[in-house]
This record gives sequence, structure tokens and C-alpha cells, in this order.
Amino acid sequence: MSFKSMIQDMKGELGSISRRGFEGRFGYGMKSRSQRVVEDFAVSGVDALRQSCWANMPPELLRDVLMRIEESECAWPPRKNVVSCAGVCRSWRDTMKEIVRTLEVSEKLTFPISLKQPGPRNTLIQCFIKRNRGSQTYHLYLNLSQASNDDGKFLLAARRCRRPTYTDYIISLKADDVSKGSSNYIGKLRSNFLGTKFTIYDAQPPNSGAKVTKSRSTRMVGMRQVSPKVPAGNYTVAHISYELNVLGSRGPRRMQCVMDTIPVSAVGPNGVAPTQTRLLSGNLDSFPSISFFRSKSSRADSLRLGNLSTEKEEMLVLKNKAPRWHEQLQCWCLNFNGRVTVASVKNFQLVASVENEGGGQEQQENVILQFGKVGKDVFTMDYQYPISAFQAFAICLSSFDTKIACE
Repeated sequence: MSFKSMIQDMKGELGSISRRGFEGRFGYGMKSRSQRVVEDFAVSGVDALRQSCWANMPPELLRDVLMRIEESECAWPPRKNVVSCAGVCRSWRDTMKEIVRTLEVSEKLTFPISLKQPGPRNTLIQCFIKRNRGSQTYHLYLNLSQASNDDGKFLLAARRCRRPTYTDYIISLKADDVSKGSSNYIGKLRSNFLGTKFTIYDAQPPNSGAKVTKSRSTRMVGMRQVSPKVPAGNYTVAHISYELNVLGSRGPRRMQCVMDTIPVSAVGPNGVAPTQTRLLSGNLDSFPSISFFRSKSSRADSLRLGNLSTEKEEMLVLKNKAPRWHEQLQCWCLNFNGRVTVASVKNFQLVASVENEGGGQEQQENVILQFGKVGKDVFTMDYQYPISAFQAFAICLSSFDTKIACE
């Protein structure tokens, strides 16, 4: 028997005794002192069950303690204490919502929603990818030290699924649960038959005006009815294309990424990219349907950029930075600032392609995403504003795919 039911039984028994003893003396409708005591005890007992002792801390003291923890823990693994604080109880979680800022401002990866938010401005977040050829899986980690192959913090996982006419890369929040029907599924990358064109799909709307894209996987999820919490929609967020090399000439690949949900103005000094502030319920087991970031500017910007296609605002285009030919080494070279150590056709740097005043196209020198090889199955991935870790990871996955007409 539960504690609540025991209290209710005690309340009924003592109440009946008090009525029999006092009804003749005081009349009907009067409550005895013992009955009122039992009722007050029952209410306090239920409230004690609903809240833990940590929830009774004074709000001012609680906020001061949590702010000190958030400010002192600047990097992983100590930053896991910030995540733990948000899971103590509701009052702690509400306080953390106000304290923890978006990745763009804080430059700190904290909660899983940070993987869907644009990176910091003018600072590259250093990550690395480990490939498992046997299982056809790819794991994204955050660098915890200067080494590119250290035991970093796990961020995302992807699994390659080959089909007769296309290839899917399923992206998940958990390394051991990578499938479309999983509650940890957050998006995918799909290629055409030749491996020259790719589409990045987000499992949840990247902004308020996003429209779901009906695809075969969406219909299959609906037919199987795996779970009512599993997102049944795919939202297009980017298109990637590789230039055909029909003559087979030796040289670096040429790629272009059209970011469907990011305006070209986002790369400007005061530009703004849409920022997601919550994950759909069912995408997270620890913090379901919780918005960890409260920012009036981000909400307003998301609404303003929600109808990017309807406003006919130009989309951001990323192109690979042209390498230079090194005469002594007799190879094409790019300056990765020591982050890439092995020559590979997969290596690339992406910069924004914008129109100049003369009407032509020019490339900015600021590298938004760079990807390169450092070991047999280890690759570095560094990204910054205005793309997210999820988008950067999906773009890098396109480089792993076999390209019949580009090699």
C-alpha cells in the first residue's frame, strides 16, 4: 500500500471516530481538531512526495549556487555537473533554463540542443570523427585536449545504410541506438545513386516556418507506427553537390552546400541565423520537451527567419576553398593550421560565397567548416557560426560516400 493511500485510510477512520464522538455535542457539519490535524498532515505528506528536499532551497541562494557552477565549469568533462544540476528537480531545471545561454553566446556545448544551434562567432569548435569500416558507423566527438584522437566527449553517431538507388546516413544522439524508429533519431543525410548530390534532413522543424518533406522513410515510419513520440517528418535544411569529373583529371573535389534555412546575411557582422531552443518530446530521455535557453532575441529572430523561402531572401551558399599547388611537394595544399596531417581527397575547407557590389561572386576567407584526415580512420571536424554541429557532421558524412563520377 502506498503512503498516500495509508494517509487517506487514516483520515477516514479518524474522521468517522470524531464524528461519532462530537456530532451529538456540536451538531453536524463541524470538524473536530483531530480531523483537521489529519487533513493537514495528509496534504503535507502528498506535497513531500511530489518534491524533493532540494526543491526547498531559497530561490536567491539556489540561483547563486547554480550560477557559480555554470561559470566555473567551462569545458568537458567537468561541465557534466551543469547537466546534472538541471536533472535534480523542477526548480533547479527552471533556474538552469535562465542561466545557461545559447552556444553562440556561451561558446560551450552543454545540453543536446546545443548540437542543433549555430556555433560561436569567430571561434572554431574542434571535434573529430572516428570511422568504423566494419559496422559502417561514424562517431563524432568533442576534443577534450589538443590531440585529435583522444577520448573526447561523444556528441553524435551515424550509420550508413546502402539502398539500390540511394544511400542514407542515419544520425542519432546515441552511439548504440542508430535507427529511424528510435527516439534518439535527429536527422539523416541522403545521397543520389552517383554520390554527387546530397540532402540533409532534420527530424524537427529548424524554424517556425519549416515545412515537412514527405519521403519514403516518412511514410514507412507512419506505416509501422513505431511510436507516437517518434518524429514522422523530415525537414530539408541543406543541399550538397559535388562537381562531376567525367574526364578523370587529378585534383581536389569541388563541392557546394546550399543552406536552405540560413540566409546569406547571417555571415555579416550583424547577421542572424535561426536558433533552435528545444527538441521535440521523445527525442530526449533525460529532458523531454524542455527548452533550456530563454532568449528573446533568438525567439524573435527565429520568427523573422521562419519564412525564409516565402520572403525570397537569398540562402547561404558554402563552397570549398580553392587549394594552391605546392611545387616542392607536388600536391594541392590548404592551410589547416596543424589540424590535418594526412593528404586525402576528402579534405576540404568551406567558406561563404557571397555577391560583391559588382554583381559577381566572391569567397570570404573566414573558414566556416574544415574537415581532414589525421589517421587511418580518424578525421578532424572544426566548425563555427552560422552552422550547427549536426549540419557540419552531415556535410562531412557526404565526403565519406563513394563518388563514382567525381574521383
